[in-house]
Amino acid sequence: MYKVFINEKKLILSSEPQNSPKTLNYDGTHSFDFAIDLLENTASQGLNIYHNDIDQLWADFGNYFKKIDAAGGIVMNLEHKILFIHRLGKWDLPKGKIEPGESREVAAVREVEEECGIFDLQLKDFINSTYHIYTDRDGKKILKTTYWFEMFYAGTETPIPQIEEGINEVGWKNEEEIESEILPSTFQNIKLILNDFKIKNPQ
Repeated sequence: MYKVFINEKKLILSSEPQNSPKTLNYDGTHSFDFAIDLLENTASQGLNIYHNDIDQLWADFGNYFKKIDAAGGIVMNLEHKILFIHRLGKWDLPKGKIEPGESREVAAVREVEEECGIFDLQLKDFINSTYHIYTDRDGKKILKTTYWFEMFYAGTETPIPQIEEGINEVGWKNEEEIESEILPSTFQNIKLILNDFKIKNPQ
């Protein structure tokens, strides 16, 4: 099963029908036109496209879009706080585009370093991938896959926001602050990956 967000609305791709506001049996690429129009231009809050061959469905879906790969991290410090960035009125996790010839792991660490101004990060486990669709300046639909890694920071340096990337604040947040500050003002994909991280790291 794949969960892709369009306008913060969930598109589920699966092999069997799922619990969703609307379900659609895959009949070729016309299903994707319908999905985008529904989630971008109507009040519908979600859609499930299903097909018995989920690998074929996902391959067709990926080929329908221009694809961009990114990588980022959930960074925890000695106080068990997680590092967040604030940009364009939303809380987010540090991440960015993977450069040509760069591995996902290297890109994830580099992006955290650049966006947050901390170094000597310890790269740990891969957590999961998230997916979302957006429209670029040329009007093309982009499928962005972000690969998320767990990291640990044992240092004491104060994070510094990368202002030129529109980041106005970087901060360590504990569990209570994540619940009260971050979750009400972040993206669905971030909620998803934080939940995956919590499942892998039960307190």
